[in-house]
Amino acid sequence: MEKIEKLDQVILESKYKNRPFSLDVTYRPDGLPKPIILHIHGFKGFNYWGYFNQLANHAAGKGFVFIKMNFSHNGTTPDDPLDFIDLEAFGSNNFSIEQSDMGTVIDYVFSDDFAVHKNELDLGRFYLTGHSRGGAAVILKGYYDKRVKGVASWAGINNLASHFSMNEIDEWKEKGVIYIENSRTKQQMPLYYQLVEDYEKNKESLNVPHAIKNFMKPLCIIHGSEDPTVPVRVAYLTQKWNPNIELHVIEGADHVFNGGHPWTNQELPENVTTVMNLTMDFFNSLQ
Repeated sequence: MEKIEKLDQVILESKYKNRPFSLDVTYRPDGLPKPIILHIHGFKGFNYWGYFNQLANHAAGKGFVFIKMNFSHNGTTPDDPLDFIDLEAFGSNNFSIEQSDMGTVIDYVFSDDFAVHKNELDLGRFYLTGHSRGGAAVILKGYYDKRVKGVASWAGINNLASHFSMNEIDEWKEKGVIYIENSRTKQQMPLYYQLVEDYEKNKESLNVPHAIKNFMKPLCIIHGSEDPTVPVRVAYLTQKWNPNIELHVIEGADHVFNGGHPWTNQELPENVTTVMNLTMDFFNSLQ
């Protein structure tokens, strides 16, 4: 079997404040056109979280070009991609920035500047996967971008407004910022009120329920039955909105499908392997 190749720390520039952000590409260079997956991390996630590198290797070994990225304002930097060292950027992130950053990456993949030779790519089979908040992000991007041919949402939320409750809006607006604790690092991570303002300003284009109900492309939802963060009832409701959705519930799986960060095992968690295999089977069925 051909060796798997990884192009690490490819740097692009966000349209927001020209902020640099990184992505990497994992694939098996065999000269044959391969379907492409762009994977999107969730809230408080990043490119090298947990088992994402093993996930990339697994997908590449099964014949996909696997791309994973950092959002430009996720709190990491290209020089320090493993830690949230820029909390000002994290607090200044919003849903519109994330949509723009995904667009920047997709433009790059479809350009002549992409680091992988065109004979390795089947650009007519470009897919998105996203975890948690990233699940909502890929549904929106798939709904609006005709280059995306299919989407898989893993433990995804189905409404961006669920990120803030009406009870905290007034206090948030008055103070300009709220703080959430990162349970892993114990950092107090700021969220500036501009997140709400961006959502209100772009409510129509950021309407995930509308996108789901009117989604005309193949869409797969995978969720854990024991997800304490995004309850599995969210997945069932999402499918109820659009019966064409393919839904898989992984029995016993939690929000991260029983993985975690850091993940030092070279093997994927069993439930993650199931999630990735279901996703690849779904995308391969679209040929």
